Amino acid sequence: YGNFIDDLRVYVRGGTGGMGYPRLGGEGGRGGDVWFVARERTTLKSIRERYPQKRFIAGTGANSSVKALKGEKGKDCEVHVPPGISVLCDDGTQIGELNAVGERFLAARGGLGGSLATNFLPCKGQRRIVHLDLKLIADVGLVGFPNAGKSSLLSKISHAKPEIANYAFTTVQPELGKIMYADYKQISVADLPGLIEGAHANKGMGHKFLKHVERTKQLLLVVDISGFQLSIKTRFRTAFETILLLTKELELYKEELLTKPALLAINKMDLPCAKDNLNELMKQLQNPQDFLHLLQEEMIPANTLEFKDIIPISTYTGEGIEELKAHIRKCIDEEAEQENEEYRKKKLLLLQTS
Repeated sequence: YGNFIDDLRVYVRGGTGGMGYPRLGGEGGRGGDVWFVARERTTLKSIRERYPQKRFIAGTGANSSVKALKGEKGKDCEVHVPPGISVLCDDGTQIGELNAVGERFLAARGGLGGSLATNFLPCKGQRRIVHLDLKLIADVGLVGFPNAGKSSLLSKISHAKPEIANYAFTTVQPELGKIMYADYKQISVADLPGLIEGAHANKGMGHKFLKHVERTKQLLLVVDISGFQLSIKTRFRTAFETILLLTKELELYKEELLTKPALLAINKMDLPCAKDNLNELMKQLQNPQDFLHLLQEEMIPANTLEFKDIIPISTYTGEGIEELKAHIRKCIDEEAEQENEEYRKKKLLLLQTS
């Protein structure tokens, strides 16, 4: 999976409390806490390199003494993590998440200091093993089967330089790029490892791919107009079948993904017969119900994706690239405007009720 790490298992332990002072009723200081703090320019890889033991232990509380009957609290341990982290217990249950820079999560609480209630004996801090699960936060997520041209598209619309070769599965780790517009607006785009049939069941990159789609604001499906065949053993899929299969994989993984705004980029329009294939595909997309018999029943999604726009492009000749960038911008701006409108309505409602 390359140098990219999106899951890290760490041990966290809160500090032990300080000893009480029975003769004078003194209380020991509380043990320090372990906090996860979201910071920019941090990666899970950098955490692993800096702390190879992957153990984070907070300081012990100070003992109560004649000079200071109330002992000082132990030193907190702060671990800087990238935004987009979900914190999971060892059994897989989510106990917290950090989505924005500056957010904090209490991973392990320090133990109480010795006092009358504890017979002046200190308590140990909370200890547990947690998983830091990273899901990329991007405005647009590129979704498509291998060799659809996602990496080529990312290199055309942004300054990212993904490695590109002419065989399937060249992208083995997520790539992030930024589209720069004339008015300095930036939109982040994530190119994610190619899906294959059965990805929802964790085949191929499976969940490693699909979990990154969850935090993108909108989807951009990239489809090869001439169709796709993974290997000699698998069936050839037309562009229409490919769209339905991608939809099915997203639906089986998490149905909410289909509620995200989606654009469709039809790539490789420089190939011969591309125009005829495009006309055929547009007919099929206008009335998808009439063509569902082409697929096996278990491959038909319950809900089809509603595309805001369908843009024919060629990453080889550059055809349609500028138009696609304009559509992405329009879609993101509309979404932001809608969010602002909802926020204004909520505020207005709060004012009215108060």
